[in-house]
This record gives sequence, structure tokens and C-alpha cells, in this order.
Amino acid sequence: MSSAAESAQLILTLYEQRREPVMREARGFVQGFNPQSITDLMETFLGPHSGHLRMVAGYWDMASSFVVNGAIDAKMFDDANSEHWGLLAKLEDFLPQLREMLMNPRFMKHLEEVCLAVPDGRERINLTRGRLRKMAAMRAAAAAK
Repeated sequence: MSSAAESAQLILTLYEQRREPVMREARGFVQGFNPQSITDLMETFLGPHSGHLRMVAGYWDMASSFVVNGAIDAKMFDDANSEHWGLLAKLEDFLPQLREMLMNPRFMKHLEEVCLAVPDGRERINLTRGRLRKMAAMRAAAAAK
């Protein structure tokens, strides 16, 4: 297990990576992406935003693997980050089908493990999903005006 200082340094390094221009663009896409079906996801994985979605999913799964393997303290990771909850909330319902279609049974497994290991993890995923749906509806209503 890493020391608190080592965990903090890795978290800061991860933060710096999130600021890279292409990653910012990818994160912006994922923030506004609200898949309603596995078809939405597969069209995205096969379309021009495939790299964006794969980059963000890969980033958060990689960061979560550091937690799973003890390089970053789980509580410190959870205290310092929240974006990964939104990604899992958006994709969780589709993960079994997505893993099968991508022929990758481990797709986002570390992220899923980290979030579900938090004592109120299931509740947080559900609350995040509800909040994201409300925000998407508000954006759609505002755009319709």
C-alpha cells in the first residue's frame, strides 16, 4: 500500500493528465453524452467520438486499477475525485452488453470495483444517474426554447 504522500502525488499526476487538451475535449464530449440504449453506445464506439469515449473510459479504469492494486489509497481517491461516478452511472446499465459486443469482459471492471467497494457505492451511482438524467432533461428543455 502506498503512503499518503505517494497516493497524493499519484492523484495529482492523474489530475494533470486530465488537463491535457485532447483529454479535456474527450471529457467534454462524455459530459454531454447521455446514452439511452446499447445502440447509442455502439454507434458512438463506431463513430467519430469513439476515441473520446474510449479515452475517458480507459483513463478512469486505469486510475481505478491503481486503487485496486494498492498504489492509491481508496478513500483518498474517492475524496479527490467525482467524475468517475458519472461515467459509471452513464454506462453501468449497458456494461454486460457492451463487454460482450467489445469482446472485452474486463471493460471498466476496475472502475466498477472501486465504486461498488465504497460503503454507499450503489446509492451514489443511483443518485448520480438520477442527477445526470435531470441535468440532461434541463439542457434539452433549454435547447427547445
